[in-house]
Amino acid sequence: MSAGGELAFLELTEVAELIRGRQVSSVEVTEGILQRIEDFDGRLQSYATVTGDSALEAARVADAEMAAGNYRGPLHGIPVAVKDLCFTMDAPTAAGGTIRSDFVPPFDATVVRRLKEAGAVITGKLRMTEGAYAEHHPALPTPLNPWGSDTWVGSSSSGSGVATAAGLCYASLGSDTGGSIRLPSAQNGVTGIKPTWGRVSRHGVFELAESLDHIGPMTRSARDAGVVLSAIAGEDVHDPTAVSVPVPNYAENLRLDRLPSVGIDWDLTATFDEPTRTMLTGVVRTLESLGWRVYSIELPDFENASADWEHMCAVETAAAHAGTYPSRASDYGPALAHLIDTGLGLSAIEYQALLSRRRAFTGRMKRIFQDIDLVLLPGAGLASPTTATMSSLGTSPELLAGLLVPTAPLDISGTPTISLPGGFTERGTPIGFQLCGGDFSEQLLVSAAHTFQSATDFHEKHPELERTTVAV
Repeated sequence: MSAGGELAFLELTEVAELIRGRQVSSVEVTEGILQRIEDFDGRLQSYATVTGDSALEAARVADAEMAAGNYRGPLHGIPVAVKDLCFTMDAPTAAGGTIRSDFVPPFDATVVRRLKEAGAVITGKLRMTEGAYAEHHPALPTPLNPWGSDTWVGSSSSGSGVATAAGLCYASLGSDTGGSIRLPSAQNGVTGIKPTWGRVSRHGVFELAESLDHIGPMTRSARDAGVVLSAIAGEDVHDPTAVSVPVPNYAENLRLDRLPSVGIDWDLTATFDEPTRTMLTGVVRTLESLGWRVYSIELPDFENASADWEHMCAVETAAAHAGTYPSRASDYGPALAHLIDTGLGLSAIEYQALLSRRRAFTGRMKRIFQDIDLVLLPGAGLASPTTATMSSLGTSPELLAGLLVPTAPLDISGTPTISLPGGFTERGTPIGFQLCGGDFSEQLLVSAAHTFQSATDFHEKHPELERTTVAV
């Protein structure tokens, strides 16, 4: 089995067993991933920075530790990559922009440090939209969807989705403020977790909107996502919003204690496009075949919450960028500048009204899980849209709100969700769905998603890649 070929598309946990059993070394696996990056990423553009030398050194250390009987767990010796808003001491952290293109932080983000403590091999920093908002900076490359260059790649963890789907890492970190773990997971056919707000520390991570930002894993399976989440979650003395709820080993016991109840709002579902509705109907059939109880429910007003999201995000983004905007406005792309200007133009009274509606929506959302275990939603408001359709996303409030209907409201409420592949469009591109749970229900989400993936093979499908063309 080639470390750069079919091995690259195995799940993280499968490769971990091969490394632990000395059937392949971490160095061999890392060399294979770095070669794949060289072969394919010149076209895909998922990496902003490749840290090949430090990755190989970390792989050598991992092999030596395991040879000495010091095994740290399933991330030990595994190549993973992180979104380029996570601070890293050995590489720049530009957050998708140009202003901080040379900024090398003096410390690692807590999530990066925890990955390293688990023995992970960091292969580099992944491209993202500017400031983690809707569009990529016009002066920087835009990642290509490996399922088709005319298919939208998702935002803002675009590089994370592409690299994970294309076998250029075994797992990645993304961030989610309005859907930016779930959207690229859905568009690229991977599995992503947006944890409960406060479940994962945000220390050393550039803000888009402080009270909406979440950090989480993007992987090729629910089991893998559970492994990564267990490594990065937990309280942090450097982040007072990181909660002290104990962190379980999410991947250790994936058996469901009982068959869960699932709610779906069919009136809301009717507002989505036909491929999305067809996918959700197929998911319901699968869940019912597993013996799960699926009920019709009425969710809070997701459409108005999605429309409110942009203004909430805009105010917090303006605060996060106060040091460089408007003083360096010319260095900003149009989408992020438009968002900040929106925030600066909002009155205190208007913002207070938003906060009141946010509290009401959050309360109603929490009550849903008093009667139901899980809520089923699509992973995006549009099923695998084309790049042409999404070209005005950052400056079209209507398009943005429609896309974010099933995602942004769950950032408003801080609700945990897992996104996973649930079908394909007629042109062969993936469509994703979400299972959502009550606060700190990540164990249920991982186990439920693993059960679905044990009964289906959507997550096992991979794109056919084109090698980078090298001019001679």
